[in-house]
Amino acid sequence: MADRPLRLGTRGSALALAQANLVAKAIGGAEVVPIKTSDNTPQHETGRADARPRINDKARFVREIEQALLDSKVDLGVHSAKDLPTDLPDGLEIAGVPEREDPRDAYVGHVSSLGEVPKGSRIGTSSLRRRAQILARRPDLEVVDVRGNVDTRLARYEDGDFDGLVLAAAGLRRLGRAEEIAFALEYEECVPAPGQGAIAIEARGSDNRAVTAVESVTDRGALGRLSAERALVAALDASCNTPLGATATLESGGRMRLHAFCGLPDGSEWLRDELEEDASDPVALGRSLAERMKAAGASDILARAESMAAE
Repeated sequence: MADRPLRLGTRGSALALAQANLVAKAIGGAEVVPIKTSDNTPQHETGRADARPRINDKARFVREIEQALLDSKVDLGVHSAKDLPTDLPDGLEIAGVPEREDPRDAYVGHVSSLGEVPKGSRIGTSSLRRRAQILARRPDLEVVDVRGNVDTRLARYEDGDFDGLVLAAAGLRRLGRAEEIAFALEYEECVPAPGQGAIAIEARGSDNRAVTAVESVTDRGALGRLSAERALVAALDASCNTPLGATATLESGGRMRLHAFCGLPDGSEWLRDELEEDASDPVALGRSLAERMKAAGASDILARAESMAAE
């Protein structure tokens, strides 16, 4: 049994497979097992574009992989960390996080800054968080919902359906499409999604072989940053239907800074905050910033944002 290669469960998209193969290589070889997940709906595959954001259920990206883990059909689950809910099934844990890719959002288009985007431009994105922050800075733009994988979205842009796209820089880089990036959006322009750019490797806590293999490739800084971001999400009781951004950065002197944003989908109201504390307790940092944001009205903003998204 010990001689059998570890089995890595993953979604079957090009990006998910690329990430799983990175993990397989890092741990010295493993069998990548694509698993069909319930996000593979016809609407998702056709990449329908609509001016109105669509409600998402984040767990749809991972539930079948987690079930395969619980049933011992695979030994590890490899996820985009931003897709992994904060509540994990009993018996499962985040066993490790490899070195993180650039967490920023990236603009695809023929300009070199957000300020240069012409008034009235049609910008495609799949994220309420990106929509809220773009419209907060540029209410003169038209932000349009676009679905499908990265290649589908880029093809629609090339076909002229949009004047620009906003995607995760990490996904473009991991797919070998970094040349598509016109510029990256800095944190003060668009706070990334919690976990964006990070790979979360999930395992059964009782599986010592799998957990040990993952610990050997874990980047402690990346794990700490992700822990702070996920703690903030959990403390705010946020869902994937709310425009929430959170990203942590490691600072000098063993410090960690957590940047966060929440707002309404139309960009009309928002709250941005950041907090720096000792990096030794990232969970406490996430909770502390969440409490400060709650005191400033974050819970009310998130509740109204979810209501607006559901209309």
